[in-house]
Amino acid sequence: MGKVGFNFPICLTLIHYFIAWVLLYIFRVLSLLPVAPPSKSTPYSSIFALGVVMSFSSGLANTSLNYNSVGFYQMAKIAVTPTIGLAEFILIRKKISSNKVIALVVVSVGVAIATVTDLEFNLFGACIAIAWIIPSAINKILWSHLQQQSNWTALALMWKTTPITIFFLAALMPILDPPGMLSFNWDLQNSSAVLISALLGFLLQWSGALALGATSATSHVVLGQFKTCVILLGGYVIFDSDPGILSILGALLALCGMTAYTLLSIKESKDNQTLPSAKPKSTETEYDGDETKQLLSGVNDTGSQPSTTV
Repeated sequence: MGKVGFNFPICLTLIHYFIAWVLLYIFRVLSLLPVAPPSKSTPYSSIFALGVVMSFSSGLANTSLNYNSVGFYQMAKIAVTPTIGLAEFILIRKKISSNKVIALVVVSVGVAIATVTDLEFNLFGACIAIAWIIPSAINKILWSHLQQQSNWTALALMWKTTPITIFFLAALMPILDPPGMLSFNWDLQNSSAVLISALLGFLLQWSGALALGATSATSHVVLGQFKTCVILLGGYVIFDSDPGILSILGALLALCGMTAYTLLSIKESKDNQTLPSAKPKSTETEYDGDETKQLLSGVNDTGSQPSTTV
């Protein structure tokens, strides 16, 4: 977008979500949009809150990239991880094991070493980056929670929240975007670049929502950091780029932390799956024990075997 000259991050985000809404409408016309859960199962306040935090999360992220260096933007992304842990504990009383915390610290340190090469920013850009951290964390938590607890699919939730997001992005645009958007040269090349970015943005939002529904908010952040390390190491291996030995070691350290976090998550998932199967068994045993006591009691009281009706 910098080469095209489109330096209006909120407007670009608004175009992305509008194109996403058009595509979702086409899906709905073609009966490809999954049915949403009953309205009584999910309060509208949850849907509205998700739409609002999506507008701030996406809009402020792009604005931060416009005013800050990539290094400072990465530092803000790293701060999302502990924010998610704190927010999940406050909102839904979810705790993270100490082993996972250690793995996440290793990941954050590795990503910081690999990507934070410059910390250029101004006061306005720093305020935008700090303001983006909390909406980004809440956004991921709500996406994951609504899909896993209320049986929402990614596309159905996108269809419900996108109009709300568009409305709040339109309200943010005159406040955060620089002037001059109307004078932008909308020729074929520039318009194609904006449209392609919008289509890619839709795929990114859809795949991100699927990942949040299948894993958790913290795992989604780790996935994004894994992508960063793959880009850095892939450029070094395939395209002979030279990010520096320190960045390579940082990426390798982050990958080690991600591997440990993944193994711990898989182990916890397997442990949780074994718990429900053991519970009915113990309940059945207790019931059988109570029934046996009643039968024995009947024998002792009457001196004969009680009759049984099948």
